[in-house]
Amino acid sequence: MSFTGGRTVRRALEFGRTYVVRPKGRHQATIVWLHGLGDNGSSWFQLLETLPLPNIKWICPTAPTQPITIFGGFPSTAWFDVGDISEDAPDDIEGLDAAAAHVANLLSTEPADIKLGVGGFSMGAATSLYSATCFTHGKYENGNPYPAKLSAVVGLSGWLPCSKTLKNKIEQDEAARRAACLPILLCHGKVDDVVPYKFGEKSSRALSSNGFQDTTFKSYNGLGHYTIPVEMEESEAGHLWLRCIIGKVGEYASVDEALDLLGKLVA
Repeated sequence: MSFTGGRTVRRALEFGRTYVVRPKGRHQATIVWLHGLGDNGSSWFQLLETLPLPNIKWICPTAPTQPITIFGGFPSTAWFDVGDISEDAPDDIEGLDAAAAHVANLLSTEPADIKLGVGGFSMGAATSLYSATCFTHGKYENGNPYPAKLSAVVGLSGWLPCSKTLKNKIEQDEAARRAACLPILLCHGKVDDVVPYKFGEKSSRALSSNGFQDTTFKSYNGLGHYTIPVEMEESEAGHLWLRCIIGKVGEYASVDEALDLLGKLVA
């Protein structure tokens, strides 16, 4: 499935400002969080800094401003080019590789004992999932090695780029091992009119059927193309930070319950 349409010539990309929410407690995990098309890192920075998760460092970069096909070539902040909303449209591999490399570079200076994750909304979710496939494959589509070691991936209202070639990327034993051990959480609204719900479902199935055994898909009745508190609770606290980053298995009903256990784990 693909929302992307590559272009034959790409100018040099200049990424925008990066915003950082520093941990207020003992640093245990660093998460790069990616915004959607036309947005910037500041909007998510303002939200994430209000969450009572003191052991998490958040990195909120801003995508390059570049001409976007679906906007008739009008420039917008985007992690890669977006063309037709179609399962058969070609993927913008060059843009995806550049975005995934930027994420890996942001994580490259983190201490060795810190767990690393990537997540995002919409196009940011697509970039996060592409980063997951690069991590399991051990390299980008262009053949360059992927350097970051990811511990968790989350995607809100997004899709999986390059899903048709995913099987080829995890044929080797090491790639299959990485895929099986990487927790991935996908959340999608059932009335999403921008990234249709079926893309979220198909992305989840593509991951699960290709060896990503720890993939969880959560759907939300009445939710369109935006986040709601329950979605943020389940993705960031309930599943990701406790199950994936801290390394404990379990489902948690609310942020309060999750944070209560988190406090016990890091005390």
